Amino acid sequence: MDSTDSVPNQAGTVIVGAGIVGCNLAYQLTALGRDDVVVVDQGPMPTTGGSSTHAPGIMFQTAEPKELSQFADYSRRVYSDLEGADGQQAYNEVGGIEVARTEERMQFLQRRVEHAKAWGIDEPQLLSPEEVTAHLPLVNDDEILGGYYSPTDGQVSGVVACDALAREAMDRGAQFVPHTRTEDIDTADGEVRAVVTENGTIECEEVVIATNIWARQLGEKLGVHLPVAPVEHQYTVTESLEELADSAVDITDHPLFENYENVSGEKAKRLLVGPDRPILRDQDNAMYFRNHGDAYGIGSYNHESIVPDPQELGGNDPDGEQGSVHEFTDYHMNNATHPDRPDKAPRQASDELLPATEGKELEFKYNGMFSESPNGLPILGPVEKYDGLWSATAIWVTHAGGAAKALAEWMENGVPRLDGEPMDLAHCDVNRFDEHEGSWDFTRDIGGEEYRIVYNIMHPKWVWTEHQRDIRRTPMYHSHKERDAELWAEAGWEEPQWFDSNADLLAEYGEQIPERDEWTGKYWSPIEGAEALNVRENVGLHDMTSFNKMEVVGEDAGEFVQYLCTNDMDIDVGDVKYTLMCNEAGGVRADITVTRTDEDRYLLLTTGREVGNNHVAWVREQSPESVVVNDVTSSYAAMVCTGPNARKVLSKVTDVDLSDDAFPFFTSQEFFVKNVPVTALRVSYAGELGWEFYTPSEYGERLWEILLDAGEEYGIRPYGNGALDALRIEKGFRLWGHDLHTEHNPYEAGLGWAVDLDTDFIGKEAVAAAAEGENIDHEVACLTLDDEDETILPHRPVFAPGEDETLGYVHSAEYGYAVGACVAYTYLPPEYAEPGTDVEILYEGDRYEATVREEPLL
Repeated sequence: MDSTDSVPNQAGTVIVGAGIVGCNLAYQLTALGRDDVVVVDQGPMPTTGGSSTHAPGIMFQTAEPKELSQFADYSRRVYSDLEGADGQQAYNEVGGIEVARTEERMQFLQRRVEHAKAWGIDEPQLLSPEEVTAHLPLVNDDEILGGYYSPTDGQVSGVVACDALAREAMDRGAQFVPHTRTEDIDTADGEVRAVVTENGTIECEEVVIATNIWARQLGEKLGVHLPVAPVEHQYTVTESLEELADSAVDITDHPLFENYENVSGEKAKRLLVGPDRPILRDQDNAMYFRNHGDAYGIGSYNHESIVPDPQELGGNDPDGEQGSVHEFTDYHMNNATHPDRPDKAPRQASDELLPATEGKELEFKYNGMFSESPNGLPILGPVEKYDGLWSATAIWVTHAGGAAKALAEWMENGVPRLDGEPMDLAHCDVNRFDEHEGSWDFTRDIGGEEYRIVYNIMHPKWVWTEHQRDIRRTPMYHSHKERDAELWAEAGWEEPQWFDSNADLLAEYGEQIPERDEWTGKYWSPIEGAEALNVRENVGLHDMTSFNKMEVVGEDAGEFVQYLCTNDMDIDVGDVKYTLMCNEAGGVRADITVTRTDEDRYLLLTTGREVGNNHVAWVREQSPESVVVNDVTSSYAAMVCTGPNARKVLSKVTDVDLSDDAFPFFTSQEFFVKNVPVTALRVSYAGELGWEFYTPSEYGERLWEILLDAGEEYGIRPYGNGALDALRIEKGFRLWGHDLHTEHNPYEAGLGWAVDLDTDFIGKEAVAAAAEGENIDHEVACLTLDDEDETILPHRPVFAPGEDETLGYVHSAEYGYAVGACVAYTYLPPEYAEPGTDVEILYEGDRYEATVREEPLL
């Protein structure tokens, strides 16, 4: 590959890092017409010495997070279109097999099939042990119960792909500059101005940090605390195996071999060889395998987490190993050090599954580094602090092609897209993190935890239990503890999921709460149902402090709020309105309630939970200089008192007239609850009579106590997020980031009533087109399971009865205790979204009959 050591004086976009992410991004940006892209890297090209150089390149596409499967599927197609330097297709589509050694893992593999069908991965299937060995004869079928097979999985060499991507990008005008370390990024007035390298300064308008394990160091120079943790994992390659003699390959004549050898040494003769049989994963032992000609590569996550300090990571030494590789630690291969797998060393597990490797020398071995984020997803998008600064980090070879395409569309056209369709990246957005997540203490611990669980069977409701807990406490925290709350961490907040002190409610409501099977009910308590039913019949109090709260202030605040919102925001002081914020493509960026608290002051309230910070960043990005946007989430304690007896409770502690005439729905007032100042909104996410209260944080605990004491005679109980999920889904209220996000326009989401096309707002043109029925391929559908005793979890495929073509997938699901059935929300082709339509949901290997219903159900 041709490149230059000459550093240009100017560029439109500078990508720092020429690994698989940087090369994919340059490829995609130039495909969109940009010809002023410069890519700089500290190493040689295409073997820069980062993780793309040492990675074995296995590509298993199926993952529970939809984003990862979408990225992987797109990456596979990109790599399949690339021609390597040897004239061969860059992608080796040999298929991928994940095996199970336990019944629990076989159930997991069934979920693999269901997620693959939900996300559109081709031909997922379960295999018997004999079918596994038909594909992989060296596997000992006595050790396994079966396998999951994805025939389009495969492998791509990071070096081969980087070379091919870069060559095409350069043909379209991109410039690659190797052997050039980036030292800093110049900024002024909140904007990117230039990239400072050891060989010169490049003036530019945009910079993309695509350095993965080195991303944190560069971010720290700018005061941007990217929570990227480098972690080590082991990779070894056996000596030649007699059983693979027919696969022996001499790769030394490959056009990239000499370059590769200069960086990686003699192991290049193995790493550059692609597999000729399916790649293999033994997740029960946190290991994976692929052949390199007549040798087997063995990758192991099966050891205690090793998280190097990023400040101590070197660059690439021309006379030694690349900076992303550390010395192999034999101890971790030959001893059981993984905290969840204490009984079997990795080498033993490998030899059991592949007896041909037993006793064979490990010819090449090293500890290679890659990067982890706090939720295991990429860190993508425009960094809020600086205009023109973008992040593309914590991305593997498997996902780099899709992530780069989505980011390139975002940079060029304002909205992430794959295959021409909008893609929601809320859970990948660089701005999703809270301040504590930027600390190295947090990043190190959670990065290590993400490493620990990478091949574990994880329940979708699982939360951290030991590390980095008890960070953010609402003012009601001690009251929650006294009532034996089951606290889960969300965005660092300790939030009640249910209260064990409410167990006595089961005597009254237990018969209305069906039991759940072991998997579905793993992180569930029937107390959630009792709390929900108590709200419907009596009154409940919920701590909603963690909901994101913004104040928009300034003489142009009203005009700005109208520009943000789809509804008519010409409201009076004291009025509350539900509305949407859309992006340029008409996708729903957030659903919010807006309260006008003064002539030039508005309070914006959003849901979104762990991704709610994205909303704050979005609003600030759009705001003019004449408007100030303050994140007041931590400034105010918030709670909602809701249920048929709510008015009776509140009448005991305030003299304010709470009647419908004096205090109508969707209005607000400021008054005192006893001696506590509150801003009260007549709204309720539970869908019952209720008031939300906002008070300065120092008053929160006292207000909570006052309301609980006043409500005792009316059956008041605190309730957690589990009950809230059931309450809101029964009423058809959307939860942003789950059954509502930027892949949906207001009309697809059934929220056209929150749009006023006589006003001007962001995305109006696209929303207006949707109002005319353009590009409406799917519409929201509310389903209930026909079997009233069953409950399912989200992210499973939906079918027409008896058919195998996936119509959609379950976005959210929860049992509706007042409805008496499990409620699920999905998006279906319009002809299937009609009430009364029968569908089926594949869940845990069984098809559940369900019916589309009119919403709301209550």
